[in-house]
Parts: sequence; C-alpha cells; structure tokens
Amino acid sequence: MKKFDTDYKLLEDMYQDEYFPDFLVDKIKVLVQDVITFLETGERDLEKVQEKFDDMTLAINGLQEEFEDNGSEIETGARESIGETVDYILQWFDIDMDVEDAIGERDW
Repeated sequence: MKKFDTDYKLLEDMYQDEYFPDFLVDKIKVLVQDVITFLETGERDLEKVQEKFDDMTLAINGLQEEFEDNGSEIETGARESIGETVDYILQWFDIDMDVEDAIGERDW
C-alpha cells in the first residue's frame, strides 16, 4: 500500500491567500486527508473511489455558508486549489479518473 507524498502541501494556494480563512481551509484539508487515508488502504475500485470523492465534495459544498459568514467564498481560486490538490492525489495513487469527474458534485 502506497503512502501519500508527505512533502506535498495540500491546498497550498488557499493557505497562501488571506482571502480564505485558515481555519476553514483546515476543514477542507481534513476532508481531503480522509480521501487520502482511504486511498492509502490500496482501494482502486473506481466506483468506491468516486463515492469517496463525492462525499468529500458534498461536504465541501456544505462549507460555503461558513465561508460567506467569514467574508470569503469558495470561488475560482478555491476551485483551482482544490482541483490541483485532487489532481495530484489522483496522479500519486495512479487512479485513472479525470479531476473534473472526481469533483463533479461541486457547486462552487
């Protein structure tokens, strides 16, 4: 079972942009790390992997109001950062899935 790249900084662009409160980016990071933990088990069934990404994406959707309450929103910069992170995860674990499919449940 392959472990994730410990040198890769998840959601780095969001953390570097003061527009996104770190404590909210931390919440997204926990959701992303949950997917990573799942993939570290060796799971490669694309339906199960998609379901895990869907769960993550729907949970991120649920954070939108909290972002707005804190003067921010999940918008282009966030979408790109999350997309880059998901793409890296897919490549790292050699999952044959398009990033747009992986986060297809997004409404941001």
